[in-house]
Amino acid sequence: MELVKNQEKIKKIKERAKALVEEMTLEEKVFQMVHTAPAIGRLHIKSYNWWNEGLHGVARAGVATVFPQAISMAAAFDPDRMEEVGDAVSTEARAKFNMQQEFGDTGIYKGLTFWAPNVNIFRDPRWGRGHETYGEDPYLTSRLAVRFIEGMQGHHEEYLKVAACAKHFAVHSGPEDIRHEFNAEVSKQDLYETYLPAFEACVKEAKVEAVMGAYNRTNGEPCCGSKTLLKDILRDKWGFDGHVTSDCWAIRDFYQHHCITKTPEESVALAVRNGCDLNCGNLFTYLLQAVEQGLITEEEIDQSVIRLFSTRIKLGLFDGTEKVPFNKIPYRIVDSKEMRELNRKVARECLVLLKNENHLLPLKKSKIKTLGIIGPNANNRKALVGNYEGTASRYVTLLEGFQDYLGDSVRIFYSEGCHLYQEKIGMGEKNNRIAEIQAVCKESDIVIACMGLDPGLEGEAGDQGNHFASGDKPNLLLPGVQEEVLKIIVECGKPVILLLNSGSALAVDWAQEHVPAIMQCWYPGAEGGRAVAEAIFGEYSPSGKLPVTFYKRTQELPEFTDYSMKERTYRYLTTEPLYPFGYGLSYTEFELSGLKASIKQNEICTKGMDISVTVKNTGHVEAKEIVQVYIKAERKGTPNAQLKAFKKVSIKPAEAIEVVLHLSPDSFALCNQEGEKEILPGEYSVFVGDTQPDSRSEYLTKKKPLKLSITI
Repeated sequence: MELVKNQEKIKKIKERAKALVEEMTLEEKVFQMVHTAPAIGRLHIKSYNWWNEGLHGVARAGVATVFPQAISMAAAFDPDRMEEVGDAVSTEARAKFNMQQEFGDTGIYKGLTFWAPNVNIFRDPRWGRGHETYGEDPYLTSRLAVRFIEGMQGHHEEYLKVAACAKHFAVHSGPEDIRHEFNAEVSKQDLYETYLPAFEACVKEAKVEAVMGAYNRTNGEPCCGSKTLLKDILRDKWGFDGHVTSDCWAIRDFYQHHCITKTPEESVALAVRNGCDLNCGNLFTYLLQAVEQGLITEEEIDQSVIRLFSTRIKLGLFDGTEKVPFNKIPYRIVDSKEMRELNRKVARECLVLLKNENHLLPLKKSKIKTLGIIGPNANNRKALVGNYEGTASRYVTLLEGFQDYLGDSVRIFYSEGCHLYQEKIGMGEKNNRIAEIQAVCKESDIVIACMGLDPGLEGEAGDQGNHFASGDKPNLLLPGVQEEVLKIIVECGKPVILLLNSGSALAVDWAQEHVPAIMQCWYPGAEGGRAVAEAIFGEYSPSGKLPVTFYKRTQELPEFTDYSMKERTYRYLTTEPLYPFGYGLSYTEFELSGLKASIKQNEICTKGMDISVTVKNTGHVEAKEIVQVYIKAERKGTPNAQLKAFKKVSIKPAEAIEVVLHLSPDSFALCNQEGEKEILPGEYSVFVGDTQPDSRSEYLTKKKPLKLSITI
């Protein structure tokens, strides 16, 4: 019944859009297909700019809540929180849109079509845009993306709150400097097992309104004009009914860099014929000439314009102010106390404790008189926000977080220590802060080193702030003289805590051997400094897990341009990592026991199965734990055990709770060489624990996951 009702609603929207499009001239239609769609006064159509960003907050349009970067939120392993964030972002989006409409502002970043989330798989840690994603695992990415989209688009029966967009479709993850000409060659098996599942979930489960194509080619076809991707898979196989947008100025790459076409007219015809409806850029204006040259028909153009106006109708842009409930959201909700409190909660759940030798953490305020804070990221606002960010009314850096938290009760000594990536600060000689570093260490009971990266060192090609390799990382090392400074700090003999800001894996092998406590703080948002200080002093226990593998060295990795999944990510890695995917410590200890499965052998392939496990907090503090389920098909040539279910739970000291998780039939499926899912007969191992079932995780946590053997 619900399906029929939904189909009727979509049919009415399409009919309404079709009637509007039929009133337009060909020229008017064509100009509605560029992101700067002009007004059509005689039809009472306002101008509309399709380009807006909302990766982790409303971006590039003034003040808004700046949540932790996407990779940071992925570390929380919390779909419920992702929907809450998505809902908060769309609430601020509507509030800002209502304000902008009131004052006649319809420019770029002022619409309700948001080009987020980025669900590309973070297959190589050198990729500069990896921190825009939810990490390296297709299952985790899909679970988080679906709920973020549902939060963004809302659950109203008639209207979208905003229109979300899954990007970049598909097989896209660097290198940035050759993305406009690069051909990503991928097997059908890797395509369907790794690169497509998150997009499929966004389309089929979340009903995402838009999909953005990628700059590169995939197996020879430019993604923004790929018949295989946009027509055969997205529309015909998955039933996608929304609109497709190109990445910005990607259509001109067809003839300028990919050399697939010879002219702009051929390029725009190829894109539209294969299902690209909107051009971020202005090349689609050549559709007028393409029609004249017989390369495309007006009827084909109509189909795209109808899709675009269907989205605008779903957003309520052609209905009265009183009819659309989201029009009543007031501007005062933006950057409100409630939004800042949510931001702080989210930041708290993102932090990953990587090492805590002899329980150095949490610190006790009453036992410390002086605290040293050293490092280029201690007071670096950029290290809070990642990219595609909004503007916060206040940024709380790590240094400021500790200053605010401790007040006058503990004396804080601070040194920048070194430049983030250069060998010296200003005109001084190399390492020209050594004396100050040593002085801070001498005066301090405990020293906190704030190292890592910021979005100037990892990001998108073309960003003005990028300093290295078009946004990609040349290696996984701490840049500049950071490691030298860290060694000087450790040599001073005081207890040291290393706080890492980055949106990707760093090879901090030396730190793992010599620094007693390490915490991965990511880009934790405008409230990040508060969350970090509170964690260090035990106001709560860190609960985040790594959504990416931390490798030991760049030399372990295949060529950056190799899109085969062999030796990539925890699913296919045969060497031992520094820190594994799914790993993260706590201030307490959890014990898992009583693993049980409700198995009906004849139903595993049709209904799946439920498993239950008892989780007990055997420590002394209340904390959250993420129960993770991995499945390994015990036959030759299959991937390592893969994440197939997880649940985040909060448990008080001495409390034990039962956690039930469902494994769908797809949990046991793998793709064959033709990309077809199949569940083959044989043995399957089901592992349940607080990390993945690999030797490095067992070494770091000193415990093994529970295991069930299933025969299909």
